[in-house]
Amino acid sequence: MTVPAAQFVNVTQTFGDVVAVDDISLDIERGKLTTLLGPSGCGKTTSLRMLAGFGKPTSGQIFIEGEECTRVPPEKRGLGMVFQQYALFPHMTVRDNVGYGLKLRKVPTAERRQRVDEALELVGLTSQADKRPRQMSGGQQQRVALARAIAIRPRLLLLDEPLSALDARLRVEMRAELRRIQAETGLCVVLVTHDQDEALELSDQMVVMRAGKIEQAGTPQAVFSAPASRFVAEFLGYENFLTLADGQHAAVRPERLVVGTPDDTPSDGALRLDGTVADVAYRGVDLLVTSEVTDPAGQQVRLVADIRGATAGAFAPGQPVRLSITPDHLIVLAA
Repeated sequence: MTVPAAQFVNVTQTFGDVVAVDDISLDIERGKLTTLLGPSGCGKTTSLRMLAGFGKPTSGQIFIEGEECTRVPPEKRGLGMVFQQYALFPHMTVRDNVGYGLKLRKVPTAERRQRVDEALELVGLTSQADKRPRQMSGGQQQRVALARAIAIRPRLLLLDEPLSALDARLRVEMRAELRRIQAETGLCVVLVTHDQDEALELSDQMVVMRAGKIEQAGTPQAVFSAPASRFVAEFLGYENFLTLADGQHAAVRPERLVVGTPDDTPSDGALRLDGTVADVAYRGVDLLVTSEVTDPAGQQVRLVADIRGATAGAFAPGQPVRLSITPDHLIVLAA
């Protein structure tokens, strides 16, 4: 059986009366990119800091490659870290910044130069080696920080909101770069983010946190297609919720709603909801139709359908409609 790259075993972290992390247990797989995802204050950064050694659990244990490291100081854990603020030395060249960790570890000069060159090539900055950080863009500085963390050949690479300071275009570019670097190096990467798109695009394993607890963990495909709770569904962008006849709560994606006229006959077994169009938004490639309907529990709800290829005049506010949802597209949520 393969030993995980890292493990949290019943880890709790409290600050006075505040429980920041609440009895979490998690295996982080080797060679994978794992994201800790959730809103501010959910415990994701506190968890990462405990893994890095910058905070000690109030209770529980942390293992790295099978070794119990709960009280081991950060410098002895063999981890690379990149923070939101890159913390580059402004007076040093890119080459010296990348080699700084190796110099601290007393790596011989020739080997240090070789490892710095390898790291710079990996992040595409070989031609920028003699520049100072102030001469570089935000995206390039982020690459320098990554190269510095990779050069020490860490057991794990920990990233704390590393892309949040970049503009939207650069964030998208750097996601692709992160994925490429992780794939080429085979590094185990743990990334903290509050951006669900970032987590869905980058993750092999996605861990959704809320109020210090793990709400759901799994592959992005598994979590997105079957959110365990309304919190997870809402955080991942679901917006259609209804209550079934037996009192269970359910969600449905906008693209899974079929909108028709009141005399349409839905497919066998489909849930049928009659109502009225409240709003129509034409977006070129698709049409968003918001309808007010009565759900099976008798409550008035608004549901949004995303219809591809529909023309702007296909539906209009005030028009009676019949929505249908097949059972396999209805996601029942935990209470």
